[in-house]
Amino acid sequence: MSIAPVRAEGLQVLSLYRQLLRQAQQFPAYNFREYALRRTRDAFREHKAETDPRRVQELVQQGIKDLQMMKRQTTMGNFYQTDRLVVETTGRKSEHSGLLSERRPE
Repeated sequence: MSIAPVRAEGLQVLSLYRQLLRQAQQFPAYNFREYALRRTRDAFREHKAETDPRRVQELVQQGIKDLQMMKRQTTMGNFYQTDRLVVETTGRKSEHSGLLSERRPE
């Protein structure tokens, strides 16, 4: 077995992984976004030791289907915008940050 098919297969898997992560970032809703990111990472970690080429191709095909589904869901999610959650605004200065700093003991 030559290294070229293995390398091409590895690049295909890596490309799919990156596409899934990028698409997960497009979810407007925080909970969906975090779930998609976590699920993508967990699925790839779970199958990282897979060596059977047929099984790898099955997993890649399933990943492509998942990517297509995520694209549809993010498109639909963008039609229904909601306000950002408090956890999404942490790290930025907000109007509530002054209240927290006043309560801290010095």
